[in-house]
Formats: sequence, C-alpha cells, structure tokens
Amino acid sequence: MGHKINPLGFRIGITEPHRSVWYAKGKVYSQLVVQDHQIRDFLKKRFAAAAVEKIIIERKNERVVITMHAGRPGVIIGKRGAEIEGLTKALENITKTSVKVNIIEVRKPDLSAQLVAENVAEQLTRRGSFRRAMKRAVENAMREGAQGCLVKISGRLGGAEIARVEHDHAGSVPLNSLNTKIDYGYAISYTNAGTIGVRVWVNHGKYSAQKSNEN
Repeated sequence: MGHKINPLGFRIGITEPHRSVWYAKGKVYSQLVVQDHQIRDFLKKRFAAAAVEKIIIERKNERVVITMHAGRPGVIIGKRGAEIEGLTKALENITKTSVKVNIIEVRKPDLSAQLVAENVAEQLTRRGSFRRAMKRAVENAMREGAQGCLVKISGRLGGAEIARVEHDHAGSVPLNSLNTKIDYGYAISYTNAGTIGVRVWVNHGKYSAQKSNEN
C-alpha cells in the first residue's frame, strides 16, 4: 500500500505556515473549523472567475481578517470597490463579527499549482484534449522558472469505458524533501463521462536558496 499525504500538510508547521491562524478550546474549536470551511466554500463559489489560489483566515480580538490570493483581483474588488462592501457584509453574517478583507494578486498564476489544476480541469470540462492541456501546463510552469512540474489526471479520459491515470512532467519534483518548496493543487472536472481529478505539483526550489536570495 502506498502512503500518500498532501505535500502542503506534510510541511505545515515546519516550512509552510498555517492557512487558518487562530486558537480556541472545547466546542468553540469545532464551530470555528466549520465556519472556516463555510467561508472558503462561499468565497470559492462566489468568485469562481477570480482564480482564487488560497484563502488565509486570521482571528483576532473579535475580528476576522481574511486574506485572498487571487490571479484576477479586479473581479473581487469590482468597480471602485463596490464588490468589497457587499462581500464584507456577507462574511460578517457568516462569522457574526467584524470582518476585514485583504486581497493579494498572484503575479505568476502559471507557478501556482492550484490555479494550474483549475485551469486544466476547466479545459477538460470544455472537452479539450487532456494530453494537450497537461503538456501546456507543464511547459508554462517551466517557462516561468519552476524547478519541476508534475500533472496527473485520473478518470474516464476522453470518454473511455475504463478509468485510468495519465501524467506529464518536467524537471524534478522531490516529494520527500522537507527543504524543497513543493506547491500542490487539486481540482475536479465534471464531464459527461464522469468526474476527472486533476493534481498538480510545482517545485519552487530549496527554501534555503529562496531565503538567501531574499537577503
């Protein structure tokens, strides 16, 4: 049996920060976990066209700070910030407390594993060629400077009778090295033949090398 784990969960608390930053005890903890899920589900559905990469939720003294990383932030902001006001009110109804929304633009969406996975899934939903979609995603990631990229899709590919797994990759994607920054994304494509799962791994290089470059 293979032992599989989410590459981000594997590194959380070691080299990757938490996506939910708060502390609670007892029943309040479970309630806040459910609330976090509701917030993320609501935002992903409402701004499906905004290419939302990740959502970070911080809970401070009677205030919730939600940071959205998106490839198209203009969709979330709206004209003259009109969307933000309505969004803040909707989130305050969910959390029952004051909410502040921050939006950060994803400069290179081709290096974001989640956005790459969603892009490939969208192409499959539109009945595009799965081989072409995988190859293009890998090539774009490597062109933008990734150390490696791996794309796996599984399901009834091309409407085949039997489900199978296909993959395309370039460079190196070491999944056991904690010092390597591996970005992971997962998306589902809903087709007439059934659902197709899309998984993407992008290697951004060593954490130590990135820190030295920042200094």
